[in-house]
Amino acid sequence: MSKYSDKSLNVSKKYLWRAKFEFLQRLYFYMIPTAQGRVKWLRKHNKLALLGEHVHYQPRKYPTDGNMLKIHDNVAIASEVEFTMHDIIHWVYDGLDGKRCNEEYAGCIEIHENVFVGAGTRILPGVSIGPNAIIAAGSLINKDVPPGAVVGGVPAKVIGDFETLRKKRNQYTVMVKDIKATGKIVDDCLWEMFDEAHK
Repeated sequence: MSKYSDKSLNVSKKYLWRAKFEFLQRLYFYMIPTAQGRVKWLRKHNKLALLGEHVHYQPRKYPTDGNMLKIHDNVAIASEVEFTMHDIIHWVYDGLDGKRCNEEYAGCIEIHENVFVGAGTRILPGVSIGPNAIIAAGSLINKDVPPGAVVGGVPAKVIGDFETLRKKRNQYTVMVKDIKATGKIVDDCLWEMFDEAHK
């Protein structure tokens, strides 16, 4: 007889049935072709604690514990962003104790107004982001992001500020508009600048 044979350690049939239904929902969600279509679906099915206006949701999967995720207005979530509202360390402790007796650790995540979350970022439980914050692609967010900060890295740290980046992007917009006004192809000009910078 295994030390893990206590019936309380088994996954319940009710949980397995819910998981099958959830799998079908997730498959459908994955197939929605646009970010705005995914926002509409999340809103219709009430999958998040809060889903504000003018939200762009690019990931093709939604969080397991969406009732612990708030996304405020004017937020862009890039592809493959992961929201982790819980862990399963309790499974290991239950195994040590020989029965199910430990609670799953969970925490909420809140993304305030005017936030961009870059592709491939993972956000851990108990984190508040923004407002007016930018998260660089591939970051691990394990603590609060101050308002107006640009953060990046694993774990993420402050690497800039919102307004400075906004000015740089405004300059870029002016440059692209100037290129278009001359009738040149923007991609060609961007490649010329790239090649010049990488000589």
